[in-house]
Amino acid sequence: MSLISVVQDVCVLVGVERPSAIFAAITTDRTAQEMLATANEMVAQTAFDYRDWTALIKTATIPGDGVTTSFPLPGDFRRLLIDGNIWSSITPQTPLVFISSFDEWIYREAGNYWIYAGQYIIQGNNILIQPPLPPTATVKFAYVCNNIVNNNNAVPHGVSDRFMSDEDTTVLDERLLKLGMIWKWKYDKGAPYAEDMGTYTDALMMRAGKDQPAPIMVNRVPLMNSVRATVAYPWPLPTP
Repeated sequence: MSLISVVQDVCVLVGVERPSAIFAAITTDRTAQEMLATANEMVAQTAFDYRDWTALIKTATIPGDGVTTSFPLPGDFRRLLIDGNIWSSITPQTPLVFISSFDEWIYREAGNYWIYAGQYIIQGNNILIQPPLPPTATVKFAYVCNNIVNNNNAVPHGVSDRFMSDEDTTVLDERLLKLGMIWKWKYDKGAPYAEDMGTYTDALMMRAGKDQPAPIMVNRVPLMNSVRATVAYPWPLPTP
């Protein structure tokens, strides 16, 4: 469903007049303005705030040169995965250590204190990695991208983080956008919205459950994590 189709359905269900267009009327039609703002908010909220949707996951590889320690993040980078790490070809069983404090990073930089496995911190649109990666080394990570809207009228066809024409579509399920816009519109207008929010949440959880297969659990630990633990630390897993 295109943006205009979603908006028209939402308007019927919330009791306002259906606009014939969004962007053509954006400067004069208050409903079109509010619907566009609601659509952009809900498409972003659904895409980024609940889970790592497989449709939005990408990977990046950074090659080392023995000197560089600051590397630009991908142009469509939004954030690392919730359970994401950065993996080096030098120590494939141990991820780079994330330094969450810039004060700690400066302290380590001043003392040239860097562990062999490597450390990183994100600054603006760059990722800083220490010690420098050797020329033969690479690091790789998965991330959530910003490409949540198909800009169907763009030339050439593109993707972005917001709607740019009436014919744009969402990368994720359009029904989630519609249900989200319904409760958000009612919430913003001070109307009862709890039931509509519940419908959206139920649909969101159902879609999320189908997005990735459930892991096989061994002693309450996902099997893939158990395998990694066995490889990295060769002692028996605990038995029930």
